[in-house]
Amino acid sequence: MNPAVDQYLLQGCGRCDLYGTPECKVHLWTNELIRLRAVVLDTQLVEEHKWGVACYTYQGKNVAIMSALKGYVALSFFKGSLLDDKLALLSAPGPNSQAARMFKFTTSSQIAEHETSIRSYVKEAIELEKNGVSVPFKKVTEDDFPSELYDYFLEDPTYESAFRSLTPGRQRGWLLHFNGAKQTATIIRRIEKSAEKVLNGKGWNER
Repeated sequence: MNPAVDQYLLQGCGRCDLYGTPECKVHLWTNELIRLRAVVLDTQLVEEHKWGVACYTYQGKNVAIMSALKGYVALSFFKGSLLDDKLALLSAPGPNSQAARMFKFTTSSQIAEHETSIRSYVKEAIELEKNGVSVPFKKVTEDDFPSELYDYFLEDPTYESAFRSLTPGRQRGWLLHFNGAKQTATIIRRIEKSAEKVLNGKGWNER
């Protein structure tokens, strides 16, 4: 057990203003998080504290992450799309998720009901790491770049250089963020606000 995760269960993840308050989402799911944590700890995974939440690794590689969301508790597998989900228990976090897949729970009894399945999926996820299997991500192409981004490249070549130096995953995250806006003005505003992080080599969801 990791003491930092104990603190997470007591105070929250610290990623919003509700940290340390009764309204924090973590406190809505305390019993479920504790039950889910106990199941995962009884596997070969090592508990770490990353991004403010409980992350579970195998030989230093990220395998799964436990988090509390507004409507459910989730155990998300970083390479979940490669798991043989015969029971159809996993779901994608969003329509553009290429790798992650998650278990969703709303009660402790659900976790208890699927405890055997959780262990089985964890075991399979560990085997993926042992065998060095990677998710075949869709490559980012120039067609994914909004015209507003090209305009910004012309205005700021340093930004363009930094953006093109980002890892494919970080580029993909930014492009999804930019292209998710419906109005041109919003796209431009998102690009402008991204500058500091991009110049520091960070993705849109990194602090």
